[in-house]
Amino acid sequence: MTVASALYERLVDEVGVVLVGREEVVKGLTVALLTRRHVLLEGVPGVAKTTLANLFARASGLDYRRIQMTPDVLPADITGTKVYRQSTGEFEVTKGPIFSNVIVTDEINRATPKTQSALLEAMEEETVTIEGETFQLPSPFIVVATQNPIEIEGTFELPKAQRDRFMLKYTLDLPSEDEELRMLDRFDADPELDERVVEQVVTPTEIADARAAVADVYVDRKVKRYILELVGETRRHPDVAYGVSPRGSLALLHGSKAVAAIAGRDYVIPDDVKELAPEVLAHRLGLTPDAMLSERGEREIVAEIVDSVAPPSVDEVVPASD
Repeated sequence: MTVASALYERLVDEVGVVLVGREEVVKGLTVALLTRRHVLLEGVPGVAKTTLANLFARASGLDYRRIQMTPDVLPADITGTKVYRQSTGEFEVTKGPIFSNVIVTDEINRATPKTQSALLEAMEEETVTIEGETFQLPSPFIVVATQNPIEIEGTFELPKAQRDRFMLKYTLDLPSEDEELRMLDRFDADPELDERVVEQVVTPTEIADARAAVADVYVDRKVKRYILELVGETRRHPDVAYGVSPRGSLALLHGSKAVAAIAGRDYVIPDDVKELAPEVLAHRLGLTPDAMLSERGEREIVAEIVDSVAPPSVDEVVPASD
């Protein structure tokens, strides 16, 4: 078992102490952690979006802060500000909650667009500018944002520039009846069960080692061509007004490397790309008015594209030494 796969197994097992049936999302969070990216979780209230983010942060052992987004939250409430100290006669920087390893921004689309934009610099450059002075954020740094479906009253749709900063977007559906029954049994047996029972199961050194292992994963040129063909089809699809940007291409590349490392391989195969394609590509699409009127979904279109593009064979992309 490789360092990346061992790290993921420990994280998913520890999160599973409380939650039932969210292994795919925990894997996505692990991919984001190992590639210095961010995750957006969408779902109706009550499907454990925030709980999942908090559990992952606790299991990873990283310092984390939760920011509850509301329409009256200001950018300075997130990044920080300068405060005049009468005792010294000088302005002193008061850093905001964003100065942490894991930022859980709860209900991000209840904040105004101005406040949402306060996260852009942090998510892209891992820095924050407070009244002209730039500060480096802690490393590792990952934003896990939750949002309600945009049809819910009192929400502001994330602009394209903001959505593009999230490597992955997962939609958390209601659990199956079996999963919900397991949840009822678990909490019936232990009514006090909550995220406080989750313990740190990985160390900062292990995270750094796993990140290095992901960076060293081999990607054959044919796999890179395959990624570009998928992205190119999003730009040519008749139901898409604007397709995936080069940032999306890079997200699919780096994410596929992390999936390969978690699977115990040091090279990427086409199935790694296919696995992440819906979560990496769908939220980056802008659909045409006709497509929206006909209730076409972004994930449906990505699935069509994945089915239409022939991947290279595994034999073609395995490094010669293997």
